[in-house]
Amino acid sequence: MSLLEDLQKRSGNVCELCAATDNLEVYEVQPKSTGGLDGSLLGCSTCIGQIEDPDTTDANHWRCLNDSMWSEHEAVKVIAWRMLSRLKAEGWPKDLLDMLYLEDDTLVWAKETGEGVDESEKIIHRDVNGVILENGDSVVLIKDLKVKGSSMVAKQGTAVRRISLDRENAEFIEGKVGPTQIVIITKYVKKI
Repeated sequence: MSLLEDLQKRSGNVCELCAATDNLEVYEVQPKSTGGLDGSLLGCSTCIGQIEDPDTTDANHWRCLNDSMWSEHEAVKVIAWRMLSRLKAEGWPKDLLDMLYLEDDTLVWAKETGEGVDESEKIIHRDVNGVILENGDSVVLIKDLKVKGSSMVAKQGTAVRRISLDRENAEFIEGKVGPTQIVIITKYVKKI
């Protein structure tokens, strides 16, 4: 069975967020998702579009979370928490958010995108040119970097794909150079 078929079976062939039956697709919940059944959900194009583009968010569409936030699947609960956090200024989402309980590791996953944090509190990662970096971006090293604790040198021009951001320090990102996961200082990278 494919992932799409597994998700269709799990959800009863409806959007796991709003129960729509049209334009359904697999949505991998970022940033740490490994994909697969546990890291994905079946969503309609309306929900996925609004998740990915906050400017198109229609608060009334998300009243469906009153039901879907009780899902037994972690990926669905993570998205419910993120959308309720995004909309909490509306009033009614704050009440639902207060009722929603997430296990500690699930809550950490939900918070990894910075959803629900005031703009003034968000940590913004920028490359050497001041371009904002996001989880999953690809960057290139702009100088040779000696990797602490090893004899490895990450060469200038090396591409680092699918970076992850340090949630506590705007100057650090993580990524794989070859088989090695390393921490890189943002002033030594340029977004591709």
